[in-house]
Amino acid sequence: MVRLLALMAFLIMGAVASLAAHAAGVPKPMVKVEGSGQCVAATEEMRLNHMNMLGHQRDRTLRQGIRGEKASLIGCVNCHASKTTGSVLGKDGFCESCHSFAAVKVDCWQCHQPKAGHKTAGANGAAGAKQ
Repeated sequence: MVRLLALMAFLIMGAVASLAAHAAGVPKPMVKVEGSGQCVAATEEMRLNHMNMLGHQRDRTLRQGIRGEKASLIGCVNCHASKTTGSVLGKDGFCESCHSFAAVKVDCWQCHQPKAGHKTAGANGAAGAKQ
């Protein structure tokens, strides 16, 4: 009987701890935002949909030649790059801090430059060009 009561107490404490952790919400990474001004969308929308925004912009740029829309990778990098390193990568980098936290590998940097202030090579740009 004592063992049964101890087991029940253990299970109840575990359930309470689990509910308390759930009520606190999912932990979020520490992201240092160094850019000033207004982002193209609200923080929560960007957390959930930035990859879709960038994907749609990529498709319009590659397939239709449309450049300079509000959700562009170069715009994000120019605004969010570290003032110290000039990059969105690195331990405390804007992109890398979240993507490392979420264990998501991004392939943007195979073709694009993760540092602020770089422009495309030309009107047509080439894969691997600094962007």
